[in-house]
Amino acid sequence: MINGFVVIDKPAGITSHDVVSRVRRILGTRKVGHTGTLDPFATGVLPVAVNEGTKAIPFLDEGVKCYEAVMQLGVSTDTLDMTGATLRKADWLPVTRDKVESVLKQFTGHLSQIPPMYSAIKLNGQPLYKLARQGQVVERSAREIDIHSLELLLFAPPFVSFRVVCSRGTYVRTLADDMGEILGCGGALKELRRIASGPFEISASVSLEGLKEAAQDGILESLTVSPYAALSHMPEIPLNDAGLAHVRHGRSPEFSDSELSVPAVRDGGTLVRLTRNRTLIAVAERRSCGNAAEPHIVLKRVFM
Repeated sequence: MINGFVVIDKPAGITSHDVVSRVRRILGTRKVGHTGTLDPFATGVLPVAVNEGTKAIPFLDEGVKCYEAVMQLGVSTDTLDMTGATLRKADWLPVTRDKVESVLKQFTGHLSQIPPMYSAIKLNGQPLYKLARQGQVVERSAREIDIHSLELLLFAPPFVSFRVVCSRGTYVRTLADDMGEILGCGGALKELRRIASGPFEISASVSLEGLKEAAQDGILESLTVSPYAALSHMPEIPLNDAGLAHVRHGRSPEFSDSELSVPAVRDGGTLVRLTRNRTLIAVAERRSCGNAAEPHIVLKRVFM
């Protein structure tokens, strides 16, 4: 039995939920969940938590994501990608490489973005995409996003390939549509591939078929990202034997239960990893305790 994450290279044409269902069948366990939904037409990094890994999902840091995308110029669709119905076509011949690079610069930085109707965002408990399929268009509030970098990879009109590093919640389909409007000819996403999501990268991914073969060959561990590694953004407090025993009995440890000579974290409200021999034992919160010299540690989730 494995505990942690497997990074699936999601193929096009299936949903993220479909991937979870297949992983459940391959691994023979019900405790499976994914993070960071990908559109059915999109491919690439889909982190899937297995068994104890599901406990780590709320503590992941997937705030930064990287995508490689292909935009088709001269067309606008209702879904903002080429799977949707065409709403408008326009001449893309006047678009030059210089114009595209200029527009990419305009969409770099801190921006406001209106989510698309075809999205899983809910309004009164109803996903927007269900309303969109009924022909409804409702007002959506703009969201604050960050585009850390936007790089032109290939200009081969009517196709434009680019790489974007962005914050969680960014819709690359909306980005393509907005850039198409500025270019004056419209644009719709033709391909979308996620290269990275937080600590999970495409280089560590495996196809569903590869996962099945690994399960048959008994080498699943080599593909697993441990909860310890997945939460590497958190400060680490290694426990001694006494600390381990306390956590096993559901007790929050004291700083004296760690192997550190000085507190690793001094700021209150900071989440930390409690570990033993590079294995995640628990996630805890370091809370301020007045002028006390030692940190006050409160258990949040135990991994044992």
